This record gives sequence, C-alpha cells and structure tokens, in this order.
Amino acid sequence: MATPREKEAADYLEKHKIIELFDNLTSMLFFHRPENPREFLIEKLEQLRSSKLRRVPGPSLFDSSNVDALFGILDPSNQGHITFAQYKEALMALGVRDIKEHPEGVNEDRISRETFEREATEGLQRCSTTYEQS
Repeated sequence: MATPREKEAADYLEKHKIIELFDNLTSMLFFHRPENPREFLIEKLEQLRSSKLRRVPGPSLFDSSNVDALFGILDPSNQGHITFAQYKEALMALGVRDIKEHPEGVNEDRISRETFEREATEGLQRCSTTYEQS
C-alpha cells in the first residue's frame, strides 16, 4: 500500500502529466537523434510552452502524413476502411491510449479512413498536450 507521500507524489505526476511529458520527449529524442540533445529538448519544451499559451497541440512524434501512411498499410487494397481491431491496434502503436470504443463504423466493423484519421489526430493531440489543462 502506498504511503501518503507516495500518493501525493503520484498525484502530482498525474496532475502535471510529467510521465507523458517525458515519454513524449524521450520518443522524439530517440526518433530524431539530434546532434545536440539538450538544445533539441529545450526547443521542444519551448514549443510546448508556446502551444499551451496559444491553446494548440504541442510537439508530437507523429503527424498527419504518418497517420495517412499507417492507414494505407492497414488498407493495402484501398477499400477505404479497416476493421475495429486494426483501428485499436494502430492507435495503440501511435501511442494513443484513450481509444474511443465506439467510433463511427464500429457496428459494421468498418472504420473509414476519415474516422481513423480524425480519431488518430485527436488522440495524438491529447498525447502531445503534456501539461495540466486549466
């Protein structure tokens, strides 16, 4: 059982999304492998601060071209839809953890490109918003 101080620390980390912040920064660092990691991290933190002030999504490892490419991989015959299982697995691969369990098309097991791209983009935006929401 957690002590009151451990609970307080866990609550602090959760409230300020510290774990998500470090996960996001570490992923970007490993992906981009910049020559000067400290400067890279400073730049990303400045982008995050700016995004918070402007109320726009923060820096993210993935963008719309990655989402589009992923859908294309899942739909090689270009049917325009994927299964719900593919939808969930793809969003998890992108790092989206809070997946909508009943997206448009789930009853037919046909998630359209538009639905997938919208849900992936919104999920990535939530992931990149690694600061406390006011």
